[in-house]
Amino acid sequence: MKIKILIFIIYFFLNHSVIADNQIKPIIEGNLNAKIKILVYESLTCSHCANFHKDVYPKLKDEFLDKGLVSIEFRNFPLDIAALNASKLAHCKNDGKANILHFLYLKQEEWIVGSTIEKLNSNLKDVIKDQNFNLNFDSCIADKNIEDHILEDRVEGAKKFKINATPTIIINDKKFEKALNFKNLKKALEKLI
Repeated sequence: MKIKILIFIIYFFLNHSVIADNQIKPIIEGNLNAKIKILVYESLTCSHCANFHKDVYPKLKDEFLDKGLVSIEFRNFPLDIAALNASKLAHCKNDGKANILHFLYLKQEEWIVGSTIEKLNSNLKDVIKDQNFNLNFDSCIADKNIEDHILEDRVEGAKKFKINATPTIIINDKKFEKALNFKNLKKALEKLI
């Protein structure tokens, strides 16, 4: 009887750890306990999203994230297969860090060129190969758990927030409706501090 119980306990913990390991971490920056929480629904092939990362995000980081006033979570809302595959790369290390995501937006113009998914994938593979990301491109693209996580983000965004364009900013569960620039975003955040 004791052996059966021991086998059950070992089986339970082995299966429980496998389930936990399959959980995909969200990409979040800033103070997780901040009273202001921003969600950014975005697509890696969206030029407006790339502009957000290049023009708005650095100021947001300097004035709010680095001071612990805000947390920002980058949510997936891929508009096409190329964006889905790029999102898989951003999540592939499953460390919750945004460095690959920021890099892909910074280099968007280099990998987004092409008329077939094969060409876009080849561009993505080329743009990350010389980086120290330690990613296996083919394994990342084939990862079903990551794909499910990305598509769940998209479905939740469409259902919960009626998202139909990217980038869409949600601040404390309310859609940011003004033009997306740092000036407008700063005003909105300062009212909540």
